Amino acid sequence: EDLIDELNAEVGPLENFVLPGGAVGAAHLHVARTACRNAEREVIALSRIEAVGPFVAAYLNRLSDVLFDMARYENKQRGMPEPLWDELA
Repeated sequence: EDLIDELNAEVGPLENFVLPGGAVGAAHLHVARTACRNAEREVIALSRIEAVGPFVAAYLNRLSDVLFDMARYENKQRGMPEPLWDELA
């Protein structure tokens, strides 16, 4: 069982679109996730013009997944409700 599976077991399945935020630690993890996603997009763009290691994009994608789950876990540990997207707002 990997870290993502452990964290997901703690926070439960997603039932709505989660917005960044919540506890300070969770917000920082969401910022790190954003930076990771940006790096992933840059690697994909770079790979169109020169060789990139075969696992770089997959690693960044998986890292952003774990950062997301860590942010959800941090909010749960701090007793903070997850900021959810409200399509009616």
